[in-house]
Parts: sequence; C-alpha cells; structure tokens
Amino acid sequence: MPPADTGASSVIVRSGASALSSLHFSHSSDEDTRLEPGGPGYRRMSFALFAAGVATFALLYSTQALLPAISGGLGVTADQASWTVSAATGGLALAVVPLSALSERFGRRTMMTASLCVAALVALLVPLAPSLGWLVALRAVQGAALAGVPASAMAYLAEEVRPRALVGAIGLFVAGNSIGGMTGRILAGWVAQAWGWRAGLAAVGALAVVCALVFRLLIPRARHFKAAAVSPRQLARTVGGHLSDPLLRRLYAIGALFMTVFGAVYTVIGYRLAEAPFSLPQGVVGSIFLIYLVGTASSAAAGKLVGRMGRRGALYLAVGTTTLGLLLTVTSSLLAVLAGLVLITAGFFAGHAVASSSVSRAAKTGRAQASALYQTAYYLGSSVGGTLGALAFGAAGWDGTVVLGLLAMVGAASITLYATRRALVERRRAAAVRA
Repeated sequence: MPPADTGASSVIVRSGASALSSLHFSHSSDEDTRLEPGGPGYRRMSFALFAAGVATFALLYSTQALLPAISGGLGVTADQASWTVSAATGGLALAVVPLSALSERFGRRTMMTASLCVAALVALLVPLAPSLGWLVALRAVQGAALAGVPASAMAYLAEEVRPRALVGAIGLFVAGNSIGGMTGRILAGWVAQAWGWRAGLAAVGALAVVCALVFRLLIPRARHFKAAAVSPRQLARTVGGHLSDPLLRRLYAIGALFMTVFGAVYTVIGYRLAEAPFSLPQGVVGSIFLIYLVGTASSAAAGKLVGRMGRRGALYLAVGTTTLGLLLTVTSSLLAVLAGLVLITAGFFAGHAVASSSVSRAAKTGRAQASALYQTAYYLGSSVGGTLGALAFGAAGWDGTVVLGLLAMVGAASITLYATRRALVERRRAAAVRA
C-alpha cells in the first residue's frame, strides 16, 4: 500500500485549510467538503474500499481451503500446513498497532496503498514457494503487509466521510472483508481442483492485484488528514493504559477466544470433509465457505440483540449458539455438520460484533489504539486456534478440535459470567449508598 503521495496530500490539506480560513468559512463549511452518499467521490471511495476489503481477506485466508492439498503436495501434516494460515494472521496481529501509528504520520491513503501493493506482489511469489518453510515465511510477510488496511481504513472513513454517512461507508468496507474471505477460499478451491493448489493461490494473487489497482485508481485523495508526529513513548503509554483496563482486557480475551474456535474449525474442516465418510472433492470443500454469508447476517443482527438482551445477554447467546454448533459437527451426517458450521459461524460473528463494538464504547481515550489492540488479540486468537486445532486434529481427530473449541467457549462464558456478577455487585452497592 504505497506510493508516497502523503507529502503532496498534506500540502494540499494545509493550503486548503489556509484558503478556507482566509474566507472566514465556518466549521460547517469544512463539513461540506466531506464525502456523502450520492456524490461521485463517495461512490469512488466506496468501490475502492470494497476492493481493498476483498483483496485483504482473500489473501489473508487464501491457503485455508487448500490445506489438505498443500499437505499432500508438500508431504506435511495438518498441523504443519496450518502454519500457512497462522503465519499470515500472526503477522497481521503483530503489525496492526505499529502500522496504525505510522498511518498517523504518513497518511491513511498512502498506508493502505502501500500495504495492498506489497501484499499483492508477495501473493505472486507465494505459489512459487519451493518448500513449506518458504511458504510460511512469505505468508508471514504478506500478513504483516496487509495489517496496514484495517489499521487505516476506519480512520480514513472517519476523516473523509460525513458523520451521518459513516455507518453505511463502514458497512461497505466490512462487506468487502466478508466477500473477500469467502471468494478467496472458493476461488482457490475450484481452481486447485482443476490445476493444483499452486494454481489456486496464483488465482487469488491475480484477484488481489486487480483489486489493488482498482483501489489505487479510485480512492479519493485525503482532504482532511493532518499528519501527526509518531511518539513511541506516547504510543506505549496509550497501549499500556488500555492493557491495564480490566474491561478492555476482558473484551480482548473474549474476541481472542471466539476467534480461537473459528480459526480451529475452519482450518481443520477441509481435512474432515475430504476424508471418509464424506470424501468431498476440493472444489466442494472450498464452497463450504459460502456459509460465511450467515456471518454477515448475524453481524447485522447483533445490534438488535444487544438492544433486546444487553451486551452480556448477546454474548451468552453467541456462546450458546457456537457451542451447539460444535456439538452438531461431531456426528457423521453431512447435513448435521453443515448445520453445525452455520451455527458456529452465526455465533462467532455475533460474539465478535458485540465484543469489538464494546471496545470503542469502553475506551475513553486512544480509541484507534484500543481497536488496534482488539484486532491484535483477535488475529492472535486465529493463529493460536488454527495451530492448536490442527494439532488436536492430528492427535484425536475432529473430536479433539471440538474439545478445543468447547474449552474456548467455556472461557468466554466464564469471563462474561464474571462481568455479570461484578455488575450485580456494583448495582447493589450503588443501591445501598442511595438508601
């Protein structure tokens, strides 16, 4: 995500601000320059960020649907092949906070462009990896490069879009994330069935290159970004403050635990469905990720759930739904397994939506860093879940992966129960003081 036009952008922003002040325009005039639905700039921005979301998540999980084929092609076990997913999500997790800080200095648009371009170029090398070690290393670099997109996209939207249009703009970006994650897996699966897993990865790489070009051509110049100095000491202070907040720590842990289940299940499910009694072909296994569309619906419904049940009530429901889904997948019925995957996906996305939205609500200062820390915990959960899920599968089959998922849900339920009891105690104390 690249070309450095930040300097030029900041000059334009500063000169524009000077011109406006000389004409004595008010703050509302500045608002008038922000993007809103219906305008060509807003449409360009929406398509650009949609393309960025597609590229990011198509690349991030590009090997997940291909793990059985990678195992066979490179002669490695499931847990070894799972590192091709864990390395990418782990690289993103470690890079998202530093890149969010750098975007304050160099600009959101430049950071996103640089990240997409680097990740797309690496994607062209990934199919050529001669060994598992090289494949894992390239995937780690790719994940770290991709971190610039989620680290910058929300801030870009907040700065360039009118507040009343912000939710819709974010929704389009998130839709790109979901569709990219699904499309990348399905595309890779069907291409791999015809021409092998390397061709599958090459197809996803080609898709990412097209998306990166679309993004670069369409994304409007930043008009409201103001560069700020990056202070490592101040960043460390802000991060330390968030990590010392008990509520934020609980939310980070819940996000990580939900993603542990999701990472474990979707990393290993290809092996389970490719083996007896199902013995599904690679293309059909890749198409299983159409179930992700359920997650789009459950994420959208999370707000209504919170309104009816409260945040903790919605989390209990998400935990229960995910747990029921895990138990259903233990059966030897393909329909039951698919129903279980639907429930796991719905429960995961609902829990993730509640936890992630609660982070911004709970953080009093440094909301960007608070959200970046959530993403760090979230993607570390994916890395840990993918690796441990594959290890459990190697040791005890699918039942071992399910046990890991159930333990993670017990952890999420325990944290939520602790928060519920703490809230009750605080309410009783407040009532006693009023009495």
